[in-house]
Amino acid sequence: MEKRRYPTDLTDAQWELLHPLLEKPKERGGRPRKYPLREIVNALNYQARAGGSWRMLPKDFPRWTNVYDHFRRWKKDGTLEQVHDTLRDFVRVSAGREVSPSAAVIDSQTVRTTEKGGSVGTTEARKSRGASATSPSTRSG
Repeated sequence: MEKRRYPTDLTDAQWELLHPLLEKPKERGGRPRKYPLREIVNALNYQARAGGSWRMLPKDFPRWTNVYDHFRRWKKDGTLEQVHDTLRDFVRVSAGREVSPSAAVIDSQTVRTTEKGGSVGTTEARKSRGASATSPSTRSG
């Protein structure tokens, strides 16, 4: 049975750009890979685009635990950041721009808060005196 193709699957050109960043030299020992690395990346792309629970990855992809383990490891060791930076640089150069931006826009917004902050700076809600039988406004006199 042939694997179903998804719009988020990598093209051959995209894989050629990415796989050198992901294919680290294997240390001695260890288990051989159970799933092709390209299929792991395809599953991560699907997850990023479609969202949802890891456990809900379609069965066409490698087991969700294996995909999640790669994601967690790559996030921790900086691989995902390196992939992001490489792709950003590639897109900038492809668009005829410098690799590093020459200007930046910083947007800030000021939000007023109380100086004390927290619950100290807030006022308790008023209680209705009309609902109380002991309230002076309901006594007859």
